[in-house]
Amino acid sequence: MRLGVVPCGPVGRGLKDITVASLRHFAKTLLLGELLSGLALTFKYMWKPKFTVHYPQEKTPQSVRYRGLHALRRYPNGEERCIACKLCEAVCPALAITIESDVSNDGTRRTTRYDIDLFKCIYCGFCEEACPVDAIVETRIHEYHMENRGENIMTKDKLLAVGDRFQAMITADKTADAPYR
Repeated sequence: MRLGVVPCGPVGRGLKDITVASLRHFAKTLLLGELLSGLALTFKYMWKPKFTVHYPQEKTPQSVRYRGLHALRRYPNGEERCIACKLCEAVCPALAITIESDVSNDGTRRTTRYDIDLFKCIYCGFCEEACPVDAIVETRIHEYHMENRGENIMTKDKLLAVGDRFQAMITADKTADAPYR
């Protein structure tokens, strides 16, 4: 054999081996072996119990780390936690958060505008991780919808209302997750 020349055809196999292999392939194709094995698997599982969850009536358990609808939290005295550091706005990869701030009468910096565009948000949780005072959280709420234009923008008032309404759930989730942080 010369260098650079590749022999054509099977090397070291006789004509009988080629014929048997091609006959086997032809028989497998003609008898639809793969189709029959797939149907056998289908019939095997047809009479076993199903794993269907009837969603509105039954709900699957959720992790305490599930990232759903956003909420702004308050301190126990009713004061909002957000100090307008804008770290959540800076870390958001989708640029979904918009914050404007102002200095209040007592000299502290507070937000005047805190908007989250839920259509842009990718629910990554970076805003929650970046917040030094634990003001913005992502709740386990995933059952929400929008019907009109502009409802996808969560304003500061909406975020605070969600935080007030689900404060018990948020606190329980934070407490359950505390050993792992």
